[in-house]
Amino acid sequence: MSRIKKRFESLKSNGEKALAVFITAGDPDLTTTADLILKMEKAGADIIELGVPFSDPMADGPTIQLSSERALAAGTTLPRILDMVKTVRQQSQIPILLMGYYNPLFLFGPGRFAEEAVAAGVDGVLVVDLPPEESETEGFTLNARRQGLDVIFLLAPTSSDERIDKVVKLGRGFIYYVSVTGVTGARKDVSASLSEEVARIREKSSIPVVVGFGISDPEQAGTVASFADGVVVGSALVKLFEKYQGKELTENVVEFVSSLKAGMKG
Repeated sequence: MSRIKKRFESLKSNGEKALAVFITAGDPDLTTTADLILKMEKAGADIIELGVPFSDPMADGPTIQLSSERALAAGTTLPRILDMVKTVRQQSQIPILLMGYYNPLFLFGPGRFAEEAVAAGVDGVLVVDLPPEESETEGFTLNARRQGLDVIFLLAPTSSDERIDKVVKLGRGFIYYVSVTGVTGARKDVSASLSEEVARIREKSSIPVVVGFGISDPEQAGTVASFADGVVVGSALVKLFEKYQGKELTENVVEFVSSLKAGMKG
């Protein structure tokens, strides 16, 4: 059983929902990333999403774009991220997934990526610009499945029944539901129809449904956790990396993650 599946089962047995947190690997540097993973876990994070920095992050809003630029400027590469995950695995078994774009993985080699990612301790991967249909034809899903790497796919308010069926068939770990159309970024309100949209997917799937894009505070996290299996908070967390450095950054990240988890427990 994968770490991701095991975590969801453990949370469900305790009547809890998953808090997944996104930060860009290497912003401001990989040593800080490794340290923050451990500290965010202690603060209540259940799943860590590490953004793989890319020069053209078209699905991301300005906050994560700038974070990606900072990470690339610091010399962050995919092999270095995998080395960092290996280091973290000496101290933690928290589920870790990589989230990013297909170009860096394609250049690395899809087969080699799946093998080395699992060897490093990565549990899952979400490729923003690789739809499930192309994931099949490219052989990406097959390579990942052979190695035991969960491939997580996105669904959105615009997803057709056919796309939902395809994601349910191919996806592993959880389904990432994009709560709003457009790029990533914090939003002021949660969509009134969101619970119905999540219910529509859950009717077709036993895979957990986690909601992300736009969740920016403990109240919103609590609202979404009342009907979804988990929430993802990204841009609101990454914004702290613009404002703070060093010890101050760590303190603010830990405080924010802790408040999100508290908000989800109601």
